[in-house]
Amino acid sequence: MLSEVDVFISNYTLVDPEVYQLWVDGYSSSDAVNILQQRGICQQTNAPVELLASDVLDHYRTYSLLEKLLHTPTKLASEQLAFQIEPQTSQMLIEMYYEFNDSVARELLGKKLTSKNRKDMEEVAERTGVTLKSCRRQYDNVKRVFKTVEDLPGSLVTNIKQHFLLPEELAKRYAAVVFIACLRFEMNKRKLQFLTFPDLHHCANSMMTLWTYRYTGSEYFDTDLDREFLLELPECRTLLENEKHHKHLVCIKLKPMLLERIYQDMDLNFRTYSRAIIGIACNLHRTRELRFFFYELVEKCIEPWRQASWSHTDLRNFLAVFTQCALDMDVLRESDLRDAFERFMKVVTSCLLRMYHT
Repeated sequence: MLSEVDVFISNYTLVDPEVYQLWVDGYSSSDAVNILQQRGICQQTNAPVELLASDVLDHYRTYSLLEKLLHTPTKLASEQLAFQIEPQTSQMLIEMYYEFNDSVARELLGKKLTSKNRKDMEEVAERTGVTLKSCRRQYDNVKRVFKTVEDLPGSLVTNIKQHFLLPEELAKRYAAVVFIACLRFEMNKRKLQFLTFPDLHHCANSMMTLWTYRYTGSEYFDTDLDREFLLELPECRTLLENEKHHKHLVCIKLKPMLLERIYQDMDLNFRTYSRAIIGIACNLHRTRELRFFFYELVEKCIEPWRQASWSHTDLRNFLAVFTQCALDMDVLRESDLRDAFERFMKVVTSCLLRMYHT
């Protein structure tokens, strides 16, 4: 007796987001099976563990074949014919593959993206608790994005979105990594280890917005600081020459805002605090001093305020009044330094308030 059998063959690529996430996170197929078992997948589906293992292995083979295309997301999304993938699935694959852990990203900041440093991923994996395979994926992704956009004019975020099809927020995070790498900021000193990736992302974004040529609206690279602006800043030392007047104005405004103990510390150490901030401004045009920008903020500003037990609100009030009183002084207006000083202080204030962990 003849039996009729309907057969349908398709090359449509099925993606299980849960399994794909485990693959992206660097787990082996056997580890993935164990994790899914612990999550109760076999009970939910009434499937034997052998079937689960076979299914996971099949998915893993597919993702390994897809990986080369993920290195060039535009090809995966539009140019390749090997895999039939819906646009939303393609976007999910790209976003999940290029996602990175803040802890791993922080370890990469301040390091050159070389094959030698890629070998250090074993140490990064130990320190962060992220799998070695995932650490290497993240390292390779950062290096790939950096190499692609470092020499392109215009907005880093726009260029990253265009070449890697990443969503806005993820593109901004990569842009911060590229910016810090291009300007070679010192990030590995012991005193800087308390700073998190979100802290440094925030600071980098402030600098890109206000200190690069983007601010002037001209043709720009997001990785180029506005040289004319940096060369204006040494003139801000005129504030040190008028320190008594500046201090007088600051003390009058701050006295009602601060506890007596904090006010006394500010009054006694105003010269130290003022010279630290203005000294950083005066030296930013020098490449070495620019590289040590974050270190200087911590050593010369944040540590003394911590020792004096300033609160975050105390610092916010001081920086706002310090800036406004300087802007109100004729000495800045007469020397056309008002805009440059305000532009400098907006970024420094933003960075200090983010970096000041109490």
